[in-house]
Amino acid sequence: MDIDIINSDSPAPTQYAHTLSMVIKSFKGRRDVEVHLFRGAWTAEDEKDENWTALLSSSDSSDNDSRRVVMEAFTETERDRIVSYLKEQYSTRLTAIRSRPLSFPVPEGMPGLSQLEAGKNVGFIEFEKIPSYSLDIPLRGLYDLSQHLPIVQE
Repeated sequence: MDIDIINSDSPAPTQYAHTLSMVIKSFKGRRDVEVHLFRGAWTAEDEKDENWTALLSSSDSSDNDSRRVVMEAFTETERDRIVSYLKEQYSTRLTAIRSRPLSFPVPEGMPGLSQLEAGKNVGFIEFEKIPSYSLDIPLRGLYDLSQHLPIVQE
Protein backbone atom coordinates (compact mmCIF):
# COMPACT_ATOMS: atom_id res chain seq x y z
CA MET A 1 0.00 0.00 0.00
CA ASP A 2 1.29 3.45 -0.94
CA ILE A 3 0.99 6.04 1.83
CA ASP A 4 1.62 9.61 0.72
CA ILE A 5 1.32 12.30 3.38
CA ILE A 6 2.23 15.85 2.41
CA ASN A 7 2.54 18.48 5.10
CA SER A 8 2.37 22.21 4.54
CA ASP A 9 5.62 24.17 4.39
CA SER A 10 4.13 26.88 6.59
CA PRO A 11 1.85 26.73 9.65
CA ALA A 12 -1.84 26.44 8.77
CA PRO A 13 -4.22 29.15 10.02
CA THR A 14 -6.42 26.44 11.57
CA GLN A 15 -6.05 22.98 13.04
CA TYR A 16 -8.54 21.68 10.43
CA ALA A 17 -6.10 21.68 7.55
CA HIS A 18 -5.62 18.08 6.39
CA THR A 19 -7.50 16.28 3.62
CA LEU A 20 -7.49 12.51 3.21
CA SER A 21 -8.35 10.01 0.51
CA MET A 22 -7.97 6.29 0.07
CA VAL A 23 -7.97 4.05 -3.00
CA ILE A 24 -9.90 0.78 -2.71
CA LYS A 25 -8.69 -2.06 -4.98
CA SER A 26 -12.23 -3.12 -5.89
CA PHE A 27 -15.49 -1.52 -4.80
CA LYS A 28 -19.00 -1.95 -6.17
CA GLY A 29 -17.77 -3.57 -9.38
CA ARG A 30 -15.10 -0.92 -10.05
CA ARG A 31 -11.34 -1.00 -9.88
CA ASP A 32 -9.13 1.40 -7.87
CA VAL A 33 -11.95 3.58 -6.51
CA GLU A 34 -10.78 6.79 -4.88
CA VAL A 35 -12.75 7.72 -1.78
CA HIS A 36 -12.44 11.26 -0.43
CA LEU A 37 -12.65 11.15 3.36
CA PHE A 38 -14.15 13.95 5.43
CA ARG A 39 -15.49 14.83 8.86
CA GLY A 40 -19.23 14.20 8.82
CA ALA A 41 -20.10 16.34 11.86
CA TRP A 42 -18.68 18.97 14.19
CA THR A 43 -19.89 21.19 16.98
CA ALA A 44 -21.05 24.78 16.65
CA GLU A 45 -18.40 25.61 19.24
CA ASP A 46 -15.61 24.24 17.01
CA GLU A 47 -16.86 26.36 14.11
CA LYS A 48 -17.29 29.45 16.27
CA ASP A 49 -13.66 29.33 17.44
CA GLU A 50 -12.21 29.75 13.93
CA ASN A 51 -10.92 33.03 12.44
CA TRP A 52 -13.06 32.90 9.30
CA THR A 53 -11.71 36.18 7.93
CA ALA A 54 -8.26 34.58 7.64
CA LEU A 55 -9.54 31.21 6.37
CA LEU A 56 -11.87 32.30 3.56
CA SER A 57 -11.19 34.37 0.46
CA SER A 58 -14.77 35.64 0.61
CA SER A 59 -15.42 39.04 2.08
CA ASP A 60 -18.47 37.35 3.65
CA SER A 61 -16.99 35.36 6.56
CA SER A 62 -20.38 33.67 7.02
CA ASP A 63 -19.99 31.85 3.64
CA ASN A 64 -21.33 28.51 4.91
CA ASP A 65 -20.24 26.50 1.87
CA SER A 66 -16.59 27.47 2.25
CA ARG A 67 -16.76 27.09 6.03
CA ARG A 68 -17.92 23.52 5.49
CA VAL A 69 -14.76 22.76 3.45
CA VAL A 70 -12.60 23.74 6.43
CA MET A 71 -14.71 21.95 9.04
CA GLU A 72 -14.78 18.74 6.97
CA ALA A 73 -10.95 18.62 7.04
CA PHE A 74 -9.02 16.85 9.79
CA THR A 75 -6.59 17.89 12.48
CA GLU A 76 -3.10 16.40 12.26
CA THR A 77 -3.86 14.04 15.16
CA GLU A 78 -7.13 12.90 13.56
CA ARG A 79 -5.40 12.38 10.22
CA ASP A 80 -2.72 10.21 11.82
CA ARG A 81 -5.31 8.17 13.76
CA ILE A 82 -7.38 7.59 10.62
CA VAL A 83 -4.32 6.56 8.59
CA SER A 84 -3.33 4.08 11.32
CA TYR A 85 -6.88 2.71 11.46
CA LEU A 86 -7.05 2.29 7.67
CA LYS A 87 -3.63 0.58 7.53
CA GLU A 88 -4.62 -1.81 10.31
CA GLN A 89 -8.19 -2.54 9.22
CA TYR A 90 -7.98 -2.45 5.40
CA SER A 91 -4.33 -3.13 4.50
CA THR A 92 -5.25 -5.85 1.98
CA ARG A 93 -8.08 -3.85 0.38
CA LEU A 94 -6.41 -0.48 -0.16
CA THR A 95 -3.76 0.47 -2.70
CA ALA A 96 -3.15 4.01 -1.41
CA ILE A 97 -3.81 6.52 1.35
CA ARG A 98 -3.12 10.16 0.55
CA SER A 99 -3.16 13.33 2.61
CA ARG A 100 -2.69 16.89 1.41
CA PRO A 101 -3.01 20.19 3.25
CA LEU A 102 -5.87 22.50 2.37
CA SER A 103 -4.90 25.69 0.53
CA PHE A 104 -5.80 28.86 2.36
CA PRO A 105 -7.73 31.02 1.96
CA VAL A 106 -10.53 28.71 0.79
CA PRO A 107 -12.20 30.10 -2.35
CA GLU A 108 -15.62 31.69 -2.03
CA GLY A 109 -18.60 29.38 -2.51
CA MET A 110 -16.58 26.15 -2.69
CA PRO A 111 -18.94 23.35 -1.63
CA GLY A 112 -18.06 20.80 1.00
CA LEU A 113 -18.00 17.12 0.11
CA SER A 114 -21.10 16.48 2.22
CA GLN A 115 -23.06 18.90 0.02
CA LEU A 116 -22.78 16.69 -3.06
CA GLU A 117 -25.81 14.54 -3.79
CA ALA A 118 -25.76 10.77 -3.89
CA GLY A 119 -26.99 9.22 -7.12
CA LYS A 120 -26.45 6.28 -9.42
CA ASN A 121 -22.64 6.57 -9.39
CA VAL A 122 -21.97 8.96 -6.50
CA GLY A 123 -22.32 7.77 -2.94
CA PHE A 124 -21.20 8.06 0.65
CA ILE A 125 -19.58 5.63 3.07
CA GLU A 126 -20.66 6.20 6.66
CA PHE A 127 -17.91 4.60 8.71
CA GLU A 128 -19.90 4.85 11.98
CA LYS A 129 -22.31 2.25 10.56
CA ILE A 130 -19.49 -0.28 10.03
CA PRO A 131 -19.49 -2.59 13.09
CA SER A 132 -15.67 -2.74 13.24
CA TYR A 133 -15.23 1.05 13.11
CA SER A 134 -13.51 1.97 16.37
CA LEU A 135 -12.62 5.67 16.09
CA ASP A 136 -14.53 8.51 17.75
CA ILE A 137 -14.16 10.64 14.58
CA PRO A 138 -17.38 11.03 12.53
CA LEU A 139 -15.68 9.73 9.36
CA ARG A 140 -17.42 9.74 5.99
CA GLY A 141 -16.23 8.99 2.48
CA LEU A 142 -17.39 10.25 -0.93
CA TYR A 143 -16.91 8.18 -4.09
CA ASP A 144 -17.83 8.57 -7.75
CA LEU A 145 -17.92 5.22 -9.55
CA SER A 146 -18.13 6.87 -12.98
CA GLN A 147 -14.51 7.97 -12.56
CA HIS A 148 -13.21 4.37 -12.36
CA LEU A 149 -12.92 1.41 -14.70
CA PRO A 150 -15.27 -1.54 -14.25
CA ILE A 151 -13.65 -4.75 -13.05
CA VAL A 152 -15.27 -6.65 -15.91
CA GLN A 153 -15.20 -4.93 -19.29
CA GLU A 154 -18.64 -4.78 -20.91
